[in-house]
Amino acid sequence: MEIDIPEVRAEVEAAFARYEQALITNDVPVLEELFRDAPQTIRYGAAENLYGMDEIRAFRRARPSVGLMRTLSRTVITTYGRDFATANTMFHRDTMMGKVGRQSQAWARFPEGWRVVSAHVSVIVEE
Repeated sequence: MEIDIPEVRAEVEAAFARYEQALITNDVPVLEELFRDAPQTIRYGAAENLYGMDEIRAFRRARPSVGLMRTLSRTVITTYGRDFATANTMFHRDTMMGKVGRQSQAWARFPEGWRVVSAHVSVIVEE
């Protein structure tokens, strides 16, 4: 298996950047588009456990749209072959002084494009 095929990695980096832009602008249609619309899709959030796209969709639509700006650091995107990738990043928000957020995503390629199939967000005290 080839790791980090340049053109595949570029595709995932573009999808990740699109997701990040949608996240900080609360572009719910794009956020929903980029998660796989399936009951197997999981998102563990900072305060919620969401199983299946129906629960993820309900969360996205009810989430407040203020205080979403953040700064990313230590982003690592790795592709495995042509159809699977992971994206991991840390994030800081002005509203989270002394804390750091961590985000992990598993991306898979489907006929409709790259989609998140699993995600985990957590916040810890920054050391």
